[in-house]
Amino acid sequence: MAGINLVHVPYKATAQATLDVIGGQIQLAFPSLTSVLPHVKARRLKAYSITTERRSPLAPDLPTMAEAGVPGYQASIWNGLLVPAGTPKPIVTRLNQAVVDLLKSPEARDRYAAVGAEVLYSSPAEFDAFIRSEMTKWAKVIRVAGIRIDLAR
Repeated sequence: MAGINLVHVPYKATAQATLDVIGGQIQLAFPSLTSVLPHVKARRLKAYSITTERRSPLAPDLPTMAEAGVPGYQASIWNGLLVPAGTPKPIVTRLNQAVVDLLKSPEARDRYAAVGAEVLYSSPAEFDAFIRSEMTKWAKVIRVAGIRIDLAR
């Protein structure tokens, strides 16, 4: 997406990666905004851009990657509810409707907004299409970048 070469340094937790950026052990990280915003506000970290399609209400002055000069770069953290394959359609439909009703509530919206999350919901078919599009997008990134898993540990 960005056309640059990076070396992935695996961390078990965002907090340690953040401390290592602050301490100069690594040069950059791609943490969630909410996990590093206090460090950005305290000027211990410099945030260059956000990887989502739109600016965050938590940091409206922080440009998107596209605005910062990397068009087409978009990577979001997302969550969804999955059930085992073969779950009867009426159960999937009922579960989906219950979750959508919950996410439409002002309480849920406010709680998610407080941590910088955007509430989105869809039908099971739309979510399936989204997951498939994510798989296609990231498979291309892996292929173009020549990313390989190093199992020799």
